[in-house]
Amino acid sequence: MEAKRFFTAYSLIGILLFAVLLMEGCIQGEGKTAENSASEEPRSLAEAYEGMFKIGVAVNGWQVEGEDPQSLPLITKHFNTITAENLMKWSPIHPEPNKYTFDAADRFVAFGEQHDMFIVGHTLVWHSQIPDWTFEDESGDELGREALLQRMKDHISTVVDRYKGRVDAWDVVNEAATWSDGLRKSKWLEIIGKEYIDKAFQYTHAVDPDAELYYNDYNLWAPDKRKTVVKMVKRLKENHVPIHGVGMQGHYGLESPSLKQIEESIKAFSELGVKVMITELDVSVLPSREDANISYNPDEGDGADNEVPEALNPYKEGLPDSVHQQLRDRYVQLFELFKKHQDKIDRVAFWGLNDRQSWLNNFPIPGRTDYPLLFDREYQPKPALYGVLEVAED
Repeated sequence: MEAKRFFTAYSLIGILLFAVLLMEGCIQGEGKTAENSASEEPRSLAEAYEGMFKIGVAVNGWQVEGEDPQSLPLITKHFNTITAENLMKWSPIHPEPNKYTFDAADRFVAFGEQHDMFIVGHTLVWHSQIPDWTFEDESGDELGREALLQRMKDHISTVVDRYKGRVDAWDVVNEAATWSDGLRKSKWLEIIGKEYIDKAFQYTHAVDPDAELYYNDYNLWAPDKRKTVVKMVKRLKENHVPIHGVGMQGHYGLESPSLKQIEESIKAFSELGVKVMITELDVSVLPSREDANISYNPDEGDGADNEVPEALNPYKEGLPDSVHQQLRDRYVQLFELFKKHQDKIDRVAFWGLNDRQSWLNNFPIPGRTDYPLLFDREYQPKPALYGVLEVAED
């Protein structure tokens, strides 16, 4: 009799425990996110941030030429604005004095039009990815000021006129400032003077007065560089030069720059009466040479002797869950800041679709394996993507 009572009581306890566990499971099931369900597709980023700011991505030649078909459904689902990553820069589009190669750029613009996207041309005037002949005459001697201005005008007129009314905005001048001492000592500055910036905007506006015109640069969170660009934009506006926005390149790390530094720059540029864009966004998870306390020159040695030290390339076999979480947290913090200032920010654009395509795999040290974007090398969403979506839905 005692044994029967004990068995009955034990059975009742078991049933109650099972019921409690079942209820907990149901509660967890109701509250789960797409991050916890492999069968549930994440929501569109562009839809999630509709009414706050546009969500963009840099598109490369392989994608618009159909050689990367897996990327296309993700681009059309998650983004409502695209930027030309490399295919509209001077070298690819104007490789020789009397030769323009428009095929890839044509496909890029057609792709954006087909999917009703805001199209950004990148970039018209830059010190990099530009042929040497641009600054030389037929004898190889350096051009004079007026001759170089004419060459700039001819290039801008030819490219912008081809896409007039189709490209919505242009990164007119790219990376003209330095960290601390004003404008970059480029050939443009050396031959023309600082007015080359004014002329680039004026030439572009003359061809397509309806296009939005931007200045784009990196490390604009740094106080000294911010001051240089604020001064530049003020001068342009005082001289009635048509400039409509500043692109703050978002090449960030897991800890640097601080949110305060980024926020101060968002406010500073917004106060100038121009649009603010977060452009070229990615978050490197790798240590710098300084952080790793390593002196490494990839140009020295060869073969195995030239292999990147493990301290600078710690995730060759994949990213640990703990670092995935750090990346997610960083993106959440960034998008919380962007959402806070949605009245000032017009566009947030990622510099590439997935980790395999990121330029950070080879910069500043060739051969490293980085994981800076929202989709992994197999085109799968990472925890960071779900974190960014949760910020929008919060």
